[in-house]
Amino acid sequence: MPDLLIELFSEEIPARMQAKAAEDLRRLMTDAMVEAGLTYAAAAAFATPRRLTLAVQDIPRATRATREERKGPRADAPEKAVEGFLRSTGLTRDQLEVRADKKGEVLFAVIEKPGREAAEVIAEALETAIRSFPWPKSMRWGAGSLRWVRPLHSILAILHDESGASVVPLEVEGIVAGDRTRGHRFMAPGSFAVTSFEDYAARLLAAKVVLDPAERAERIWHDATQMAFAQGLDVVEDKGLLAEVAGLVEWPVVLMGPIGEKFLALPPEVLQTSMKAHQKFFSVRNPATGRIENFVTVANRETADHGATILAGNGRVLAARLSDALFFWENDLRTVKAGGMEAMAGPLANVTFHNKLGSQAERIGRIAKLAREIAPDLGADPGQAEQAARVAKADLASEMVYEFPELQGVMGAYYARAAGLPEPVAAACRAHYAPLGPSDAVPTEPVAIAVALADKIDMLTGFWAIDEKPTGSKDPFALRRAALGVIRIVLENGLRLALTRPIAEGAKANHVEAADHAGPMELLVPDLLGFLADRLKVHLRAEGVRHDVIEGCFALGGQDDLAMLVARVRALQAFVDSEDGANLLAGYRRAVNILEAEEKKDGIEYSLDPDVQFAEADAEKALFAALDAADPAIGKALGAEDFSAAMSALAGLRAPIDAFFEDVVVNAQNAIIRRNRLCLLNRIRTVMLRVAAFGALEG
Repeated sequence: MPDLLIELFSEEIPARMQAKAAEDLRRLMTDAMVEAGLTYAAAAAFATPRRLTLAVQDIPRATRATREERKGPRADAPEKAVEGFLRSTGLTRDQLEVRADKKGEVLFAVIEKPGREAAEVIAEALETAIRSFPWPKSMRWGAGSLRWVRPLHSILAILHDESGASVVPLEVEGIVAGDRTRGHRFMAPGSFAVTSFEDYAARLLAAKVVLDPAERAERIWHDATQMAFAQGLDVVEDKGLLAEVAGLVEWPVVLMGPIGEKFLALPPEVLQTSMKAHQKFFSVRNPATGRIENFVTVANRETADHGATILAGNGRVLAARLSDALFFWENDLRTVKAGGMEAMAGPLANVTFHNKLGSQAERIGRIAKLAREIAPDLGADPGQAEQAARVAKADLASEMVYEFPELQGVMGAYYARAAGLPEPVAAACRAHYAPLGPSDAVPTEPVAIAVALADKIDMLTGFWAIDEKPTGSKDPFALRRAALGVIRIVLENGLRLALTRPIAEGAKANHVEAADHAGPMELLVPDLLGFLADRLKVHLRAEGVRHDVIEGCFALGGQDDLAMLVARVRALQAFVDSEDGANLLAGYRRAVNILEAEEKKDGIEYSLDPDVQFAEADAEKALFAALDAADPAIGKALGAEDFSAAMSALAGLRAPIDAFFEDVVVNAQNAIIRRNRLCLLNRIRTVMLRVAAFGALEG
């Protein structure tokens, strides 16, 4: 069976679009081929700055002929019904067959479709894919109507096998498909014909084009790290930048140059950010000093001077960029040394955080007050927590962060140290935004934890106060991320913090700030706690905790100590996954089902304490004894927050409950005995509900 090779050759495709474009080409073509009846063994797509390539293996030479019988309306059906059936089949009335049926004569359509040549199907699918390609941005050029990301120059489309290659007959807006492509724009610009994918890839390589983006990235990283290693340096790893640079070149040539001496005093984050954002350079670090001392750039061609001219030009541009960064850095340092972090933060009084929640300075005041409040619960110094909160966002007014917003917090730490502030305060400036993503580490120092929690709680309570909550998929203020940040900080640091009080304090401050915009204060705290609970459920489910186990603990209510709640959840999951837990759950359900049925029938609740003097059977007396032993043991374990011990105490009820239902008839003839036994079932429910809402468990 033949293989298919397609190449769409154009002007430069933006690096950020290449991976998705390659996948879109594969998806559009293979879906259309399969729908038309062309199967295949494998398909692979590739992208370079100037071409999208698709290779599909083992395609049949033609689609199979098909025959379909479709039953229609009765032969004497109204004309409109028959016409509708004809439209759906594409046949005429005289092409229909009349067949006898148990309900009379019925019209049948026999639709026969002959097989189609693979080349015909592919040409049709490829033209459709080109004309409807889902580029994020596209353009028209010349007088044609075709839209592409950049002007499309040529189409290579061939079917090939052992006997040779044939061109797929296709023309799109005057571009006729052929078997020719071009090599590197500068080093091998001539065109050449290809006969297969293997021939295509080999001839491209000879023409200075590395087709596979993964191979280009591997070459770049290998050459860069080897070049740095030879000088005792390390390349700072950046997978995102590596993927982007691999999409900028067809023939990667790695060059390394020095950073000017006067720029080496800049913080390494500034150097790294400036080089990455403006010029797509990799940073090269001296492991002995931690300083960024060199840069790596990737050219798209080999030169007679081995890249010296390219490197010199890039060095001049880099020096101009870093001169700006050095100017910002020195200006910011002068501000801090002259007036402290307060001088830098001064302009924030004129920066609006939200028109209903005041300025950035007012928000900082709320965070500082809340950080001081919660600091003792976190083992942090209240004074340092308040001080850190007041200066943590000062760098938002700095020239450096204005130029590089992604450095907020990072620069704050440098400026705090330059101002002579304590190290915990400086560290909190850097860490209080974390975590920003699921892979980010959380703050671990007490002062940083206090500021980070206060920051996120103020964010949540503020937007709750003005009724700007997340809805569906919309979360413009990243409140879900803030809630998950609170959860992760608490859990990963093992903090014992009841969240009701700090949320109430934050809500009170924001409620006053929001003034006329605020909703009912008494509803804010429980509603926000419910939102945090929902986020925690999502977080735990992602870790493999059963959703019904989570519900079984949440249903107890009043669960604002997240660390204790999660410990209870994990202990409950371990218990219900055990044999004792599964059997006890079955016994619990049986007891509750009987109890609820009898309460409904009798119209009363059997909630009084059962009396052992009315117990008749040995199994009944044994259950009384087991409950008498388990109840205080559970209470003691819960008081010590030893949830595993509480579950173990519950496990002791399994055998007595099983024996009770085996030997005892609950609905006894004697009304007193019956009532006592129903009250005993209620006691089973009451004792077990101290540990978890077992009714929420699925089994």
